[in-house]
Amino acid sequence: MSSPGVQLHIQRHHVVMDNGIVQVTLSKPDGIVTGIRYNGVDNLLEVLNKETNRGYWDLVWSAPGVKGGFDVIKGTCFEVIVQNEDQVEVSFKRMWDHSLEGKYVPLNIDKRFILLRGSSGFYSYGIYEHLHGWPDFDLTETRITFKLRKDKFQYMAMADNRQRIMPFPEDRMPGRCQHLAYQEAVLLVNPKDPQLKGEVDDKYQYSCKNIDNKVHGWISFNPPVGFWQITPSDEFRSGGPFKQNLTSHVGPTTLAMFFSGHYAGQDLIPKWRGGEPWKKVFGPVYIYLNSGPTGGDPLGLWEDAKIKMATEVQSWPYLFPASEDFLKPDQRGNVNGRLLVLDRYISTDLIPANGAYVGLAPPGDAGSWQRECKDYQFWTRADVNGFFTIRNVLPGDYNLFASVPGFVGDYKFGDFVKITSGSYIEMGELVYEPPRDGPTLWEIGIPDRSAAEFYVPDPNPQYINKLFINHPDRFRQYGLWDRYSELYPDADLVYTIGVSDYRKDWFYAHVPRKREDNNHVGTTWQIKFELSGINQGTTYKLRVAIASATLAELQVRVNDPNAGRPVFTTGLIGRENSIARLGSHGLYWLYHVNIPSSLLVDGSNTIYFTQPRCTSPFQGLMYDYIRLEGPPCS
Repeated sequence: MSSPGVQLHIQRHHVVMDNGIVQVTLSKPDGIVTGIRYNGVDNLLEVLNKETNRGYWDLVWSAPGVKGGFDVIKGTCFEVIVQNEDQVEVSFKRMWDHSLEGKYVPLNIDKRFILLRGSSGFYSYGIYEHLHGWPDFDLTETRITFKLRKDKFQYMAMADNRQRIMPFPEDRMPGRCQHLAYQEAVLLVNPKDPQLKGEVDDKYQYSCKNIDNKVHGWISFNPPVGFWQITPSDEFRSGGPFKQNLTSHVGPTTLAMFFSGHYAGQDLIPKWRGGEPWKKVFGPVYIYLNSGPTGGDPLGLWEDAKIKMATEVQSWPYLFPASEDFLKPDQRGNVNGRLLVLDRYISTDLIPANGAYVGLAPPGDAGSWQRECKDYQFWTRADVNGFFTIRNVLPGDYNLFASVPGFVGDYKFGDFVKITSGSYIEMGELVYEPPRDGPTLWEIGIPDRSAAEFYVPDPNPQYINKLFINHPDRFRQYGLWDRYSELYPDADLVYTIGVSDYRKDWFYAHVPRKREDNNHVGTTWQIKFELSGINQGTTYKLRVAIASATLAELQVRVNDPNAGRPVFTTGLIGRENSIARLGSHGLYWLYHVNIPSSLLVDGSNTIYFTQPRCTSPFQGLMYDYIRLEGPPCS
């Protein structure tokens, strides 16, 4: 039997879209999702909340130099865009003019909602536009937020190995929790579910890289119902594939993040100056609802959600959105090619860039994509032989960039790549020559833009999240920064090349040491190594790849820890807050340090890494990879 047609009911203050499977109610003209009826449940959203605090688009913005303001975006004009038995698309617009200056962000915003025949869920997308000559502003964050019924949804899932029963929102209130070093982290001391007592809850424990952030949500056990946020494309998100964003957290809350400064700071907050015109489409994203039989395994809803996610990804870009600003497949272009790596100190042959992240992003220097936060980016993974295809790229001028696991640095193809509607560009074989002066004398870590391979200690037993015990993401436990002072109460880390193991002996974050008076002091780590046959009058090269920095500085000294002037300093860098945000990476920083041979000796040598900034326990560095190269060989 064919599914019933889609109906649209327009009421005085509400609009109802109904396809016989799901019924979505939106306020009119605000465009707030006030109700989602599905599988016999009158409303999956939190009915105890005000209608304006259930399902909404929001943003945080500011005029330059002014404190930011939070804005739940409410439309002022409702319009039916498409209405037939196969599809309903409705629009809620908020238009800006100069009479609103200082009150609202200077953007025209058009929020769209779509319900299709036979669809167990609905779509939403937004069109933001800043016209030429409009006021300057910063856009700190924009997203879609859904707040679900706490009496139904208590199980959250965002990955096969990151899912669990979650605390209730009341568990984060006074009397049931103890606030920890920052407001997002609490210790559950008297939770409604006593099994959660003694655990830490922090929404940043459920952050996720853009490239992996495609489906997450919640499961109700009674009745067995799933609520899933599916993002089928990264093209409209900022910061590239490694940028981390929030997903779902205690509320129960589910987010579709588009812009944020999380794990990056000001570098990922877009700023418009000089009346710059701009327009962007965010989404569509899909809110997928599923259900299972009573008495069945409700966790099967997660498996079904992953299958549905894969279907949505294959269907991108969608054919059904009505806005001309959302370009369809035949209006986009495609690029393919092969990426190879040439590092003569590893192999005289070209090495396939196995698993490389290859992307098209707005023009800029190599690696600029990680700080790009206004326009569109298009990324893919190369196969084991380095072949890649980037599909469905919007027309425009781009640079082709790549990051290759196992090799330091960033690749950039020299010329612009011009995409036109329907184009298919064959790039041929591209060769990345990563930074390299001479042979590797020693190395610490794996060049993969992350500190996760280093020693991550067990958490303090008083501050655990049971999910992350013996977990690949064990760095997401709370309070690990304090473990450094416990491991090294008097003297700092010493790493001996050929003896030490970076998986056991190199702490995952270079943080200050906490003293008995609770003040902090800077720390100096030592790398000890043997050299023989030094080539006098030559230069050795130290490569330092940093996975994250937070108001930190790296000073490098060679064989003299008390030298007044370091051989190298980064200066003060980073506002990524990855240590406090329980991450293993933020932005990528790569430094090339020249070490004159006159500073080295035949025999035992020591390189000193000093991080002197220490007004906060969260100031520090996470290293990705360190390598000392000898002078060039013929």
